Amino acid sequence: FQEYTDEFGQTAPLPANHGQRMPPPEDFQFGPAVGEAFPDFTLKDATGSRINLHQHRGGAKAAVLIFRSAVW
Repeated sequence: FQEYTDEFGQTAPLPANHGQRMPPPEDFQFGPAVGEAFPDFTLKDATGSRINLHQHRGGAKAAVLIFRSAVW
């Protein structure tokens, strides 16, 4: 299959301007800035157990990665 690489260096089977791979608008809000407090939330971990971000980390620092979308 053919691969496309966008201006950010991301390679995928579809071009960046195809459907779900559209770049966000200029005024898109990406979330908290680096160092800003992250909002509290509860999600499932890799084993399916529900965890609360702030309770689970017990005051330790955390890195949160959220993938907005993917092309499979």
